[in-house]
Amino acid sequence: MTDQRGSRRRGQGELEALVLSVLREADGPASAGWVQERLGGDLAYTTVITILTRLLAKGAVTRERSGRSFAWTPASDQAGLAAHKMRKVLDGQDDREAVLARFVTSLEPGDERLLRELLDHARGERED
Repeated sequence: MTDQRGSRRRGQGELEALVLSVLREADGPASAGWVQERLGGDLAYTTVITILTRLLAKGAVTRERSGRSFAWTPASDQAGLAAHKMRKVLDGQDDREAVLARFVTSLEPGDERLLRELLDHARGERED
């Protein structure tokens, strides 16, 4: 996708990933202006606010009042965000068993082995 100037337009998910990546670089809670600066000023301040608000609704970031504005913090790392998305998709399905069965049968052998190890480990922790 390109805009009229010929530059490549980024998708919403790509922008969210960029904003999260920048937030993870911060030493603590960061303002939207700080995020905008770190993104190179390429995005309008209002766009950064919109992205942060969407991430807040998804549970990917938290915010705290800082003067008249907010300071933003990532709620989890990339793996945590991906796991949250997977869980949300699964929770939205009527036939969880079918979805999980399809997911497991679509895994590469190495991923299937890893999933089995993780499930065994989680089972062991619950039994303790």
